[in-house]
Amino acid sequence: MGSFAPHDAVSPTILTVPGLGGSGASHWQTLWERSRLDTVRVELGMWDTPHRNSWVTKLDEAIRQAQAPVILVAHSLGCIAVAWWAELAPQPYGWPVAGALLVAPADVDRADAPRELAGFAPVPHGPLPFPSILVSSTDDPWVAPARAHSMAAEWGSHHVEIGAQGHINAASGLGAWHEGQELLDRVIGASRDGRGHARPPGDARAMLTRTLGVEQRLGQG
Repeated sequence: MGSFAPHDAVSPTILTVPGLGGSGASHWQTLWERSRLDTVRVELGMWDTPHRNSWVTKLDEAIRQAQAPVILVAHSLGCIAVAWWAELAPQPYGWPVAGALLVAPADVDRADAPRELAGFAPVPHGPLPFPSILVSSTDDPWVAPARAHSMAAEWGSHHVEIGAQGHINAASGLGAWHEGQELLDRVIGASRDGRGHARPPGDARAMLTRTLGVEQRLGQG
C-alpha cells in the first residue's frame, strides 16, 4: 500500500463505502452523495461478487487520490472492507483516514453467512487507527446486537444502537437519514482540532464521548 504525508487541510473528503450489491437510488449513502458536495462513492466494482483484496486495493486508491483528510462512511460489507484496509495498510493515527462512520457491519464470521461474504472472513480484530462510530440495529438480520457490540469493542469504535431499524438501509425507510449525518458531523469534529490537525487517539475518543453525551467504554481489542 502507498505511503502518506499529512498536511494542514481542514475540510475532509467523505468517501462512502457500500456493501454487497452496492447502494441503490433510495439508500441513504446515495442520497448523501447527491446532496453533499464533500461526499463521493468509492467505486469498488464487483458489487455482486466482491473480492476482498480487490475491494481493499480500490479503497486504498480512492483514499490516496482524495488529496485531503478522509472520513469513511461504510455500510454492511463495506465496514469489513474498511477494517481490512486498516489491517493491510497501517497508517499513523488519524492520517490519511481521519475517522469513520461504520453502519450495520455484516458478520462475515457467521456459520450461515452468504457465500459472497466468505472471502472477507475473519473479521479483523485490531483497533482502527482513527476515531470511529459503529452504528447498529437491534433487529439487523446480518449481525446480532451482541456481535455488533463486540466488533465495536475490538475496533475501538464508539457504539451507537438505534433500535429496530433492520439493516439500516433503503428498506429501513430512513430517507436521507439525518440522524446519521449528525453522527458523521461528530466523527468529523472528533477527528480534527481547530487547526485541521489530527487529534491524538485519547483526545479523539474523549471528544466522541463528549459530543455523543454518553458514558461508554471504548474497547481496545
